[in-house]
Amino acid sequence: MKNKHIITLAAALLLLDQALKIWIKTHMTIGQEYTIIADWFKIHFLENPGMAFGLQLGGVTGKILLTTFRLAAVAAIAWYITRLNRREAPAGLVACFTLVLCGALGNIIDSIFYGAIFTTSEGQIATLFPAAGYAPLLQGRVVDMLYFPLFQGYLPSWVPLWGGDYFIFFRPVFNLADSYITTGVIALLLFYRKFFSNKKTS
Repeated sequence: MKNKHIITLAAALLLLDQALKIWIKTHMTIGQEYTIIADWFKIHFLENPGMAFGLQLGGVTGKILLTTFRLAAVAAIAWYITRLNRREAPAGLVACFTLVLCGALGNIIDSIFYGAIFTTSEGQIATLFPAAGYAPLLQGRVVDMLYFPLFQGYLPSWVPLWGGDYFIFFRPVFNLADSYITTGVIALLLFYRKFFSNKKTS
């Protein structure tokens, strides 16, 4: 996979992720929801200060540590993609790592810059490039919006622990960057395990 193709793919994925997030921030308030397809695909605007799928690492220190870890991971993945490309690794393998890279970068941009370039979305539609944002640099919140409540209802009473509870699958709200990471990792596990096992035995 040529370098120009990797750059084009990465730029397109990042642009799509950021364009959707900016549209959400400038057109919706937190908690607002649009139904796209029936009851199983919705745009539901949430923000989270932490990791993918709404997971969190608490406090200001946790947020800085998480962003630092993401930056280090992005640098390592970018270096590895360059190495794979020099070795003429399969294009699909390089594309998988590019997906993971773009996912990490997409959420890093939110975390580093969104607090400084947007006003809050709590109870109002955010303003882009205000005089003062809702948080300092490195303290921004990640924009999530994709919600797929495919199945919902009450669990049978015979189910241990959760019997009778209301159940929603899939409950987490996520973004395109999260889906890039998930797709890239799953594809690596499904299609390229042999590449790494051969590397270990060689």
